[in-house]
Amino acid sequence: MAKIRIAQYWAAGCGGCDVALLDIDEKILGVAEIADIAFWPIAVDAKVKDVEAMPDGYITATLINGAIRNSENEHMAKLLRKKSALIVSFGSCACFGGIPGLANVTNRKDILEYVYWKTPSSDNVEHVLPTPHWQAPEGELEIPVMYDTVMTLDQVIDVDYFMPGCPPTTNLINEFLGIVEKHVKEGAPLPPKGSVIASQKTLCDECARTRTVKKIDKIYMPYEIDIDPEKCMLEQGVICLGPSTRAGCGAKCLEGNQPCRGCMGPTAEVLDQGGSMLSALASIFSIGNDEGLLNEDDILEMMAQVKDPLGTFYAFTMPASIIKRKVKEKTATTASKEA
Repeated sequence: MAKIRIAQYWAAGCGGCDVALLDIDEKILGVAEIADIAFWPIAVDAKVKDVEAMPDGYITATLINGAIRNSENEHMAKLLRKKSALIVSFGSCACFGGIPGLANVTNRKDILEYVYWKTPSSDNVEHVLPTPHWQAPEGELEIPVMYDTVMTLDQVIDVDYFMPGCPPTTNLINEFLGIVEKHVKEGAPLPPKGSVIASQKTLCDECARTRTVKKIDKIYMPYEIDIDPEKCMLEQGVICLGPSTRAGCGAKCLEGNQPCRGCMGPTAEVLDQGGSMLSALASIFSIGNDEGLLNEDDILEMMAQVKDPLGTFYAFTMPASIIKRKVKEKTATTASKEA
């Protein structure tokens, strides 16, 4: 039986998704039986020119982790799309933008100026910023161009499958590898295009904590109270994104007595994870009129207790949300300067 070819590329992310592949332990030997690595920069010596020389569709499946943050990320995503039969959006950053996506609350100019000019450790009196091209004595140097907006993988290329998680858990990775193995060895059909390799339920359905219909009147950070490991986090006043988050991770954070932060992203029924969570929180917060309806003052009262609303409700999904990014309105002064 001819082996399939697999690839892995690391875009804008922390690298945890690459490590997660090694966490499947001895099952990686089963992968070696059916697959050859065509491209995996942190594991094998393969160059971009090697990928460019491959026939279109040569790679059976490529796992791309990380958001699309710069010109190199976009170039490699489009190149690997051309050279791969299947593309998997691997991990929260690729699927939803992840933690890097929070950069969408600002812009490229402000980020670069802060990092290179304004940090306490900066010594840059000439206010030099990185430039994509630089002529050095040894030749021209080129670095990727940082984009103003962080994007999800499927906002740049066509994606076949999605595997969320920060990083994806070994059970999800093994599930997908098992699907591919059966397809190769037995001719079993692949899941429908666009499938999410994870549960269709919410994390609350997977959580073993006891839930009632208790209302809350105060919101706490996890370190502010002694959290009962048996009771629902929300009913103790700790914001847990379980009601608006897809299951499939095994509720590992909750097993560690920490609230869910939403890295598995929304379920198929949820249009916007942050908005869904706000609705869930409002439903148990003991404010509003006799019918349970909240007016503007009630909402402001509730939100005033949330230390970091954006980072709480959109920690992993801002680029994939309805909001997508913060827009900076032009003033008359700004417009005249750009004219």
